[in-house]
Amino acid sequence: MVERMEEIKRGRIIKGIAGFYYVHVPHDGVYECKAKGIFRKDGRKPLVGDDVELKCLDVDKMLGNITALLPRKSELIRPSVANIDQALIVFAITRPTPNFNLLDRFLIMMQSQGLSCTICFNKSDIADEKEIEEIRQAYEACGNRVLFVSAREDIGLDEVRNVISGKTTAVAGPSGVGKSSLINKLCGCEMMQTGEISEKIGRGKHTTRHTELFAAEQIGDETYLMDTPGFSSLMVFLEDKSELCRYYPEFDDYEVNCKFQGCSHISEPVCGIKDALYEGKISTLRYENYKILYEELKAQKKY
Repeated sequence: MVERMEEIKRGRIIKGIAGFYYVHVPHDGVYECKAKGIFRKDGRKPLVGDDVELKCLDVDKMLGNITALLPRKSELIRPSVANIDQALIVFAITRPTPNFNLLDRFLIMMQSQGLSCTICFNKSDIADEKEIEEIRQAYEACGNRVLFVSAREDIGLDEVRNVISGKTTAVAGPSGVGKSSLINKLCGCEMMQTGEISEKIGRGKHTTRHTELFAAEQIGDETYLMDTPGFSSLMVFLEDKSELCRYYPEFDDYEVNCKFQGCSHISEPVCGIKDALYEGKISTLRYENYKILYEELKAQKKY
């Protein structure tokens, strides 16, 4: 009996609150754990997403102590979380009208931390087909997978399940676009609290208060989803405005036609990017967002 009580298990931290860590052990459940003081002494802090070893203190009450932090394959700064494989950026294609500048900011934030991104537009059942095709072309051209789904009508959900199965996925996007409803539908159960859209302002109530992983074993083994708080604005922080081009990969084929080295693609007289824009080879939507972000970075004070 004593051996069973001190059994060592492996799991993943899915939530941390007030010094307690909640560790999901596959096909077993969630253990409430404390971390050994040795981590503090070594200057190491467990993060949501960390793979850990824990010693069971009470199997019936699901209590334990974290005894080891296993090596991390990645670590994000915003939000502070470990071992994320990819990002699923969720926007509504209508109601509310998508803020594409905000979408580009999400893409830059995730890609700057090394995450590949899939863009998922919800509410496609009430969208215009022409609008869907324009958006698809604009965002597939920058190297992202683009999905159009309807959580309400069960459209396209199997494709999303295939994208997230067996991976740890950060789900991001503004409030009111149906992130929580989508995840609940994908998993076939009420995993996340949902909020209502305010009729007066057309925005959603914030329902995500902290970083938390959800084990989605219904979709596949080792499948975890991380919901992040909804955003209505997002600052872009890059070392220099010239870095911004890296996050607009559809520019790459045309930069060779720019006359000046270090071309900003805004005010220069001979610019391959602007020529491609006029010829319809680059999305006007994406280019206008680029200009806004470039000017924002240009105006940022350096300390």
